[in-house]
Amino acid sequence: MSLSDILEIRNLHAKIEEKEILKGVHLTVRTGEVHAIMGPNGTGKSTLSSVIMGQPKYQVTEGDILLNGESILPLQVDERARKGIFLAYQYPAEVSGVTNSDFIRSAMKATGGKDVPLFGFIRSYEKACEELKMPEDLAHRYLNEGFSGGEKKRNEILQMKMLKPKFAILDEIDSGLDVDALRIVGENVSSMISQDFGCILITHYQRLLDYIHPDFVHIMINGKIVMTGGFELIHKIDQMGYDWVKEELGIEIEQESDEKTHVLLGSCAHNGNQ
Repeated sequence: MSLSDILEIRNLHAKIEEKEILKGVHLTVRTGEVHAIMGPNGTGKSTLSSVIMGQPKYQVTEGDILLNGESILPLQVDERARKGIFLAYQYPAEVSGVTNSDFIRSAMKATGGKDVPLFGFIRSYEKACEELKMPEDLAHRYLNEGFSGGEKKRNEILQMKMLKPKFAILDEIDSGLDVDALRIVGENVSSMISQDFGCILITHYQRLLDYIHPDFVHIMINGKIVMTGGFELIHKIDQMGYDWVKEELGIEIEQESDEKTHVLLGSCAHNGNQ
């Protein structure tokens, strides 16, 4: 049995311009595990995902992010992707002039450091598309251009399936999906969970977690994780919202700016999602 890879976030503080958003996040994720992060809007969840990936818009002021004991803070976005970290955004970018298949094949070459034989790529690509119920003409369409919201989300999962990262961070991948698309996305992500793959899910809704069962559920408020538990937390949030958390912990929920930002394509074309 192989040893797990470990992604560790230690006392992470981060700001944008002069606004502090992350205020001491602690989180340890191992391959083979699913961690769900939930919380009110604007409390730092999407910022956390961007900071893990290395979005230069944010400045880390304290703490560290380690992959198998080594800090990744000095690494650029592309280097983090090559280390096996993948980020799927809630709002994937559209790129005219680059076909979907060319983008993914280039991403695989960049992350793997070697050429990707065309025949093997086509077989794997078609198989992944079939599993995700994607259109047959997807390979020849420009990246996300003219895609519906559901197609964009499934395309993020297609990229993840092809790139096979160690850790995936899925930022509200369920928003805008209908019931059938949600099931397809959930089942495909769940099928990847293994000793070689772990996942952080950022979501507001229980419905995705009916298909991707988390090992740990974290509640994030005011830029830090304030509570960790199991599936019972999801049921309580679904029934009562977050008022009970405020009362139980004696805290007020501060509404921070938590913009959905994209890592630049120029710096992470191999990332496979932006």
